[in-house]
Amino acid sequence: MYIERILGKDIKKGARYFPVIAILGPRQSGKTTLAKKIFPNHVYVSLEDPDIRRAALEDPRTFLEFYKNKHGVILDEFQHVPELPSYIQTIVDSEKKDGYFILTGSQNFLMNQAISQSLAGRISIHTLLPLSIDELENHGLLSDDVETVQYKGFYPATYNKKIPHQRLYSQYVRTYIERDVRQLTQVGDLNTFKTFLGLCAERVGQIVNFTELGKACRISDQTVKRWLSILEASYIIYLLSPYEKTLGKCLVKNPKLYFYDSGLICYLLKLKENEIFMSSKRGNIFESFIISEIIKDFYNKGEDPSVYFWQDKYKHEIDCIIKHGTRVIAVEIKAGRTPNTSFFSSLAYWRKLNEKNKSECYVVYAGNKDKISGYKELISWQSLKSIMKFLK
Repeated sequence: MYIERILGKDIKKGARYFPVIAILGPRQSGKTTLAKKIFPNHVYVSLEDPDIRRAALEDPRTFLEFYKNKHGVILDEFQHVPELPSYIQTIVDSEKKDGYFILTGSQNFLMNQAISQSLAGRISIHTLLPLSIDELENHGLLSDDVETVQYKGFYPATYNKKIPHQRLYSQYVRTYIERDVRQLTQVGDLNTFKTFLGLCAERVGQIVNFTELGKACRISDQTVKRWLSILEASYIIYLLSPYEKTLGKCLVKNPKLYFYDSGLICYLLKLKENEIFMSSKRGNIFESFIISEIIKDFYNKGEDPSVYFWQDKYKHEIDCIIKHGTRVIAVEIKAGRTPNTSFFSSLAYWRKLNEKNKSECYVVYAGNKDKISGYKELISWQSLKSIMKFLK
């Protein structure tokens, strides 16, 4: 079963104007499937294959000439041969064929290094994250039960191959650590890195304390920062920056830690589906789930995410600030299904600080009904797109 991806529309637009298209994102997010679907006549080449990779490394000119054709080439997991862009640049400058080279990659900074050096102005970059609520809903795959949705996660294999949760994520973590981490950096102890990944899951939705996290894992602050960068570059976590352009001044300087996929959080925390509701991490998991959906919406429409959190010296906090042009939207995220006035207390404070520059305010909660009587700003997690409709 193929699940239509929203990002496909933006990729097709990019292919009309640029000779090179990059599709970045985590492993198993569906990059290869999407590339083949959009460009069915392109020759597909996987640089994960050791023999093909060796040929590209040893003689890149001959390699690219061998796969030359009238339609184009998909180079899968392109980060394995970062030297190729210089040779691709020569070809696209002479051939001038838009949408000819399609590059996919699961290691962001390696791709960015290669792109910035040789393909600036010649490439359209797109980020494909795991499936979104909208994509599941469009195919009748979205459960009404929010805990079920969070537990299953959003990797396509959960839905089109029906791989059980435990099997999918155990293999995902093993593959990520044993393959990608080794390639990305000098991590001496992979077991310690796996422990670090679990500690990050325990701190999801919290402001990062580099020293505390380092002590918990018995590593230095600098190692913590380096390993967080690895997780970011691999699209495992997202570090949400504080929003500073406010009357109340956001005094917090460190980012908040979120995961792109809630199913991975549940796996790392060793939670079963029926345990999420009673877990002390329930609110943090739900918050990460909603933040990741907002980020997906930006990427799926070809926009860089402009998402922040806000906290002042009195510990007043807004979970999510969405900035789009001159518009500012404040969003509180609540894991409860029963609305009450306490859901809106932080938003009331925010409004007082921003009386001159009024911003839209919403509470996204785990219930299934919108704008219940007396709570006009209440939005169900299933209706998150009603907040994001301004993105085009």
